[in-house]
Amino acid sequence: MLDAALYCGEAPAVVLTYAWDRLLIDPVPGPRGPANFTGLRSLTRSVQIVPADATPIAPAGSTLPRLAAELPQTFALIDPHHGTEGMVRQLEELVQYLEPDSVDLLDVGGDILAQGDEPTLRSPLADALTLAACCELNFPVRLLVAGPGLDGELPAGALRDRLGPVTLPLTAEHVTPVSSVLEWHPSEAMAMLAATARGARGLCEVRDAGPPVPLTDEGPTVHEADLDEALNRNQLARAILATENLHQVEQFSREICGFSEIDDERNKAGWLGSRPAHKLDPEAVLHRLDEFEAEARGRGITHTTFRRLTEVCGLGSNQRQDLRALLLSSRPEQYQAPLWHIPSGACDELTRQVPSANRP
Repeated sequence: MLDAALYCGEAPAVVLTYAWDRLLIDPVPGPRGPANFTGLRSLTRSVQIVPADATPIAPAGSTLPRLAAELPQTFALIDPHHGTEGMVRQLEELVQYLEPDSVDLLDVGGDILAQGDEPTLRSPLADALTLAACCELNFPVRLLVAGPGLDGELPAGALRDRLGPVTLPLTAEHVTPVSSVLEWHPSEAMAMLAATARGARGLCEVRDAGPPVPLTDEGPTVHEADLDEALNRNQLARAILATENLHQVEQFSREICGFSEIDDERNKAGWLGSRPAHKLDPEAVLHRLDEFEAEARGRGITHTTFRRLTEVCGLGSNQRQDLRALLLSSRPEQYQAPLWHIPSGACDELTRQVPSANRP
């Protein structure tokens, strides 16, 4: 979406990205490396392309092959298992091979601008690694932050003095090229970015009942931030500049931030693995949805994600699309793509019961 918006009419970008789906699609903790796929194609010695026909090796999973099938961009795999030094090698090889006009480092939400000790941080490790690697690259890198605060970690207010002016305000037109992807992709931050670009405003509840995320006019904006200032501020990124493996990065994260997000995923994977699978019972799901919406209204919530609804209904990640299909068929008026709208009260409930053909 950002590539098309920023560089409309030019050749689609090569996107170097993690295969790291935070347990919803991938039941294995941590990021995937090349050894977790079949069918990758070598672009350089250290960089592998993920084509549409690549396959993650079970039990690992990944959204990247499907993204490659549906979008014009080329997706290359970040392999963080050799620490910052390994990621710098990947970047250097890509720059030498592609001779790009520009390199952009994009973060949705803005937690890449954290210090590392903020109590709301949940995923500092991945951002710190990419920040550290880009700062070591001998090529200009532009740091972009889309949707300040939309990742549910650092609130938008805390980021204002760390951001430059708006580079681009996103609109519904910018979302159109990725509309089909948003119907299935699990990223909550991207869902909220797209929804705010389409005009959604309110308060969104996200996975793990994390802090609710305001959907405001700041949501659909893209800002540039100073890369060197971000490194100077980010304690974890500075500490891992010379790391040679992911274990070292994790240890620094535990020491500086108090935790490793991969440890959290390991714990959650063990908990999820011990839970019995629930059959999707439409009547029970809609009853639980009514209960959740009533509770959420009391908290001032106006929207939620399908990832959060999957949790609320006690379903597994492989049932998310079935849940989505059930809700869209039974209550289509509450779908504010790609989020779920929670009616504010009795007026909305009455409207929901009136057949759409008879509405004024």
